[in-house]
Parts: sequence; structure tokens; C-alpha cells
Amino acid sequence: MNMNPNEETFENVTYDELQVGQSARMLRTLTAVDIQAFAAVSGDTNPAHLNVEYANDTLFHGIIAHGMWGGALISALLGTQFPGAGTIYLEQTLHFSKPVRVGDTLAVTATVLSKNDAKKTVELECQLVNQKGERVLYGTALVIAPTHKVRMPRNNGPQIQLFDPEARFKALLAQGKDLEAVRCAVVHPCDIGSLSGAMDAARYGLIIPVLIGPEARIRHLAKEGGIDLTGVEVVSVVHSHAAADKAADMAVSGEVEVIMKGSLHTDELIHAVLARPELRTGRRMSHVFRFDVPLYNKPLLITDAALNIKPTLAEKMDIIQNAIDFARVMGVHQPKVAILSALETVNPSIPSTLDAAALCKMAERGQITGGVLDGPLAFDNAISAQAAQIKQIDSPVAGYADILAVPDLESGNMLAKQLEYLAGASGSGLVLGARIPIALTSRADGPASRVASALLALLAAHHARRTRSREAWKDKQS
Repeated sequence: MNMNPNEETFENVTYDELQVGQSARMLRTLTAVDIQAFAAVSGDTNPAHLNVEYANDTLFHGIIAHGMWGGALISALLGTQFPGAGTIYLEQTLHFSKPVRVGDTLAVTATVLSKNDAKKTVELECQLVNQKGERVLYGTALVIAPTHKVRMPRNNGPQIQLFDPEARFKALLAQGKDLEAVRCAVVHPCDIGSLSGAMDAARYGLIIPVLIGPEARIRHLAKEGGIDLTGVEVVSVVHSHAAADKAADMAVSGEVEVIMKGSLHTDELIHAVLARPELRTGRRMSHVFRFDVPLYNKPLLITDAALNIKPTLAEKMDIIQNAIDFARVMGVHQPKVAILSALETVNPSIPSTLDAAALCKMAERGQITGGVLDGPLAFDNAISAQAAQIKQIDSPVAGYADILAVPDLESGNMLAKQLEYLAGASGSGLVLGARIPIALTSRADGPASRVASALLALLAAHHARRTRSREAWKDKQS
């Protein structure tokens, strides 16, 4: 007897209908997502199932499924198809004979061995056979079979949205795997978080750190935190203002290609950069957050949520252009920019809707290049195609945004923190618009966030190198 799990309705098989020798079968192909979902639900995070490097050194030479995932398939067959609704599990024996790997297709079979009329129990032989004909799991089940017939619509099962921060982090780091580390001025790393974050970034081969701050304090923190500073250059200055000035001077002289914020106020660092005309580009400096969001299918950039408090229309133009240019550095050929407001129609009472409409027109006229802009858009229809469809918004951006341009710092900062603390997003950030990228981290950022910010700075620094080389070549040709 073959049961089709894709039928719109299903019915159970009652005790009286069951016959010795009768069987049912279903097919299931193992995916990597199945393994991750089972680990998430069961809490079994044995590295044999999740860690490729560890698994390659085991007896099985690679990732294998949890043994009890196979047991769960038997339960699914018994509980939903044969006998189906009303079945009560009493006992199950399992023998594991071969590993199951990603891509294996398993035939799950249950066959009636015996019936007990007094107790309405049924003994079934259960087995899983892979696509090679090999039996990977077998055993017997004892169940109380249903006595009443049930016919009902087949319910769609609950869906699990998996988010693997470590996998996303590794994928991000992979973008810089062929790039050499850049010298980075780490400004006033006078707390454990900023010092360890810089050294973690160095360990990943992203930066060559130059620690700028009170040397005695830095070395005391390193000893306290068990951080090895062997071979690391330390430039001793007396306080955070001096550290910011020294970092900016080193950037002007070309001694460093990246600046990383330590435990000083953002405005101290930015003021030091702005005070040096050699580091300015003629474009407004702005900040961009990069987030991996569990329920969004691609990285999301948010700008500006950290630097420009209440930007003018002209400043928003620079902010958006900075974000577009950076998205292209990150590999997005033509970034989709959603210009956010409280609603998706122009309303003279809401200035941000007027700015959004003007920015879209500026993009049409070539004042903003490299991306596709639309706005005003509310947050829901900027990131949800379904919400855009319900509101009958015809837009190449709505539902597919790569960049969210916020009206002001207040709204952007709240949005960024909501994504991180309520939606479980993994974030990193960078200051753009100067001649040198600035990795801007928060005191609340964890090690992965600080390393990710260093990776963004590495990519931006190498892009700046290539740009300088092209400009030098053009100058030589002319």
C-alpha cells in the first residue's frame, strides 16, 4: 500500500482494516536543512552532524544525520499515514546499521506483523532503505491502532525558518579570503571588547593592528583578558583625543589604510578625520549597517543610523550614494534602495515623503547612480513582496530591498537595534565617504560583529586601492 503525502485529503487505516502483511511506504531525501532543523528542535548539537571539519576526522568521514531523525521518519509514517490519525505509540525498537548522509533518499516502510484483538494493538516491522538498497535502520513498533475512521483535509505542517549565524559569518569572511591584511589604526582600545575585537580581526587575517592609546593601560587590559600582544605595534598617547588625532595623521601619511574605533566617543574620532582635508572626498560622510536577518533572504544595509542626525536632502543624496557604492563593493551589481517613511504615498505633512520623491527624481536625472531607487516606502512593503502586493505597489524595489535609507538617525538607530535585539540579526558597520574606511563598533558589539566590521573595512580598503591605481593610470595616460 503506497500513501501519497501530497494528497489534499487523507484517511487513516482502522484496526479492523489492517491485515497481517499489509504495508505502507513513504520516501524522504535528507537535506542539510533537515539536519540543522533536527539539531535545533532536539538540542542535539553533536559536531558529527554539524561541524564539517570535525566530522571529516570521524569514523564516517563526513556529516551524517542524527540516528533519531530516522526514528522520527518512522513515527511520521505511523502517525500520519499507516495506521494514521488516532494511532498511539507504545513501543519502538531501533537498530542503526548504516549512516545516512545529505542527499540520501530513504524508503520508509512499515509492515503489519501481528494483531491483538483484545487490546487493539498492532506490531509492525519498520525499516529505512537508502537509494542503494542498503538497510540503514530497522526495528519493530507496537501501537494501539485507531478504531474509528477519520477522513479530513491534509494540514500543511508548520515551517521552520533556520538561521545559522556561524554559517552567515563564514560566508561573509569568505569574501575577503584572497585579500591581504591591511594596516589598521585601532583608536583607543581601552576596554576588553575593543582590544579583543581588534586582535580577533588580526587573527582572521583581516588587519595588521596598530594600537593607539595609553600603552600601560592597553598592556594591562591585555594581561587581564589573556590577550597576546606579541609583535603588535603600540603607539602610546595620553588620551582618546590624542589617539584620534594620531590615527588621522597616520591615515593622511598613508601609514594605515583603515581606522577602527575603540572605546572612545564616535564624535571624537569623526572630528579628527574631518579636521584633515586630505581625508575628505567632497562627499558627506555616513554610516552603513550591514545585517544578516533571519527572516530576510539576503544581507540588508541600513543607512544612516549612526552619524547624520537629521540629514538634509543634499546630505541624503550623499548618504544613499555612499551606500550604493559600498553595496557594489560587496558584490550587489545594482542595489535596490528603499527610501523609508511612515507610508508609501507622498504627503506634504510628512517631509520625509517629499525627500523620498525628490531623491527618486534625482536618480532618474543621474544625480544618484548605480542603484534602483523607490520611495517613499513603508518598512513593511520595502521588505515584504506580499505586503507590497496587498497595497498594490508596482515597484522593482518593494519587497526586494538591498538598502534601507532611513529618514533620520533616530528612526534608523531604533530600526537597527530592533533588528538586532528582537529579530536576532547579526550586524556590522562602517563609515563611508572619507578617503579611508572607518570600522565603527559599539561597546555592546560582540567579537563576531567587530570582526565582521573589520571585514567590511578590508573590502572597502582594497576597493580604494584599485580606484587609486586606476586614477593613477589615467593620469599617466593623459
